Amino acid sequence: MKLRQWLAPVAALALVVVALAGCGGKGGSGGGANEIVVGVYGSMTGNDATFGQSTKGGVEVALADLVEQAGGKIGGLPVRLVVEDDQGKAEEAATAAQKLINQDQVVALLGEVASSRSLAAAPICQAAGVPMISPSSTNPKVTQVGDRIFRMCFLDDFQGLTMARFAVQNLGLKKVAILKDVKSDYSVGLAQYFTDEFVKLGGTIVVEQAYTAGDQDFSAQLTAIKSKNPDAIFIPGYYTEVGLIARTARQQGLTVPLLGGDGWESEKLIEIGQDAINGAYYSNHWALDMPDTNLQAFLTKYHAKYNSDPDAIGGLAYDAARVLFAAMQKMAAEEPTVFAGLGSAKAGTPERKAALDRLRDLIAATRDYAGVTGSITLDANRNASKPAVVIEIKGGKKVYNTTIHP
Repeated sequence: MKLRQWLAPVAALALVVVALAGCGGKGGSGGGANEIVVGVYGSMTGNDATFGQSTKGGVEVALADLVEQAGGKIGGLPVRLVVEDDQGKAEEAATAAQKLINQDQVVALLGEVASSRSLAAAPICQAAGVPMISPSSTNPKVTQVGDRIFRMCFLDDFQGLTMARFAVQNLGLKKVAILKDVKSDYSVGLAQYFTDEFVKLGGTIVVEQAYTAGDQDFSAQLTAIKSKNPDAIFIPGYYTEVGLIARTARQQGLTVPLLGGDGWESEKLIEIGQDAINGAYYSNHWALDMPDTNLQAFLTKYHAKYNSDPDAIGGLAYDAARVLFAAMQKMAAEEPTVFAGLGSAKAGTPERKAALDRLRDLIAATRDYAGVTGSITLDANRNASKPAVVIEIKGGKKVYNTTIHP
């Protein structure tokens, strides 16, 4: 499905400019005739801004691949991105989805990272018949919204099981405390899945404490946790609070391991947590030092473009965009008449509906796609079954520890 057409550097640069013209904030107009408009939404600003920025970066590298391989076009139509910032707020995610669908007339949405925000946008996409691929929302409820909603990552039930088994079988833990974000679907769900498996394996949850995203003081919760003398603390939250929690825990003399999930994945985690985050473990979608050729090739391209290493969020977004582009390329090659509805027909027309229906079918048919975050096969519920990697933070660096398979 890949065209081996190489462009001269000047022509390639011009096409990149055209393809990216719609990117950024509230800019961009409605989808014009004879182009394909793809929406990207996430927390470009706000409390967990690295999530949105990594998503955008991963998608832009995928578009750069398309420029290199096919002049930035699918079926002869240029692909344009429109990026919306939801500021890390569920209500803004819903607004972004409405704007991208109704004003920009996108043919698909890529996003969100946080499950709460995906759950806010997904019903809007489902009602409009527009496919949405979440790169990294792990709450099982996300794809249960409907048949237009997909994801590229493992689910929280498996992620919770992974960390519970790692805690018992690899670390020998028997008593664990939980500190969760009670306003986050992701955090509450992951805490429950961890608890169910940990108890099943003979462990005990000695205490549960709660916080809310944006909190700065965790002293009371950690004092209550310390009084129960746990072997470890499971913190299924996002990196912003986790780093602060780690520092407060160490200040209070809590030296037990901290455990978490993929919400920890950000370059900012160690910057915020500093030395206090050393000795912690979390489940993730990859490790940068894994010897996978697809992964290493992506890391090289990403670093060349942004002069930094991507996190797993960026890798999942890259895979999401590539899966979307592959489905479009297949339609363009095999059903060009139907494909034309993506680029020339306005929203609400029979031609656009037929094209979106077929795009949904082709995304759903993804099997054994060689992604940078692992082989991707979507099941009947539009979820990817993939292994999880456990990362250990050692000496201020993220180090691969082990892989746990479904």
